[in-house]
Amino acid sequence: QVQLVESGGGLVQAGGSLRLSCAASGRTAKMGWFRQAPGKEREFVAALRWLTTTTTYTTNYADSVKGRCTISRDNARNTVYLQMNSLKPEDTAVYYCAAAVTVTGEYAYWGQGTQVTVSS
Repeated sequence: QVQLVESGGGLVQAGGSLRLSCAASGRTAKMGWFRQAPGKEREFVAALRWLTTTTTYTTNYADSVKGRCTISRDNARNTVYLQMNSLKPEDTAVYYCAAAVTVTGEYAYWGQGTQVTVSS
């Protein structure tokens, strides 16, 4: 069983930055961030997949955030971060952290979500 606890959301002006954190308990093989805006479906934002050692990983991003967001991991804290820069009003959403126990498996574990609001 994996538990995920997110933090770091808030209100920021357009052009500003936020860093979201997701602390995981338990072993995971990949972790990702998703978001859901009001009236829209949940969408993928970014993900980390561990390679053969837990100290190295690959990343991928949605086109909508590429170049503005960076996903990273602190191994010692078993925490994944999403650094978001140059935020836009359209980035406003509830952001969810998710985890899977295998690289090819589905995201079976989800955090409670953290609200990000970007004002224009």
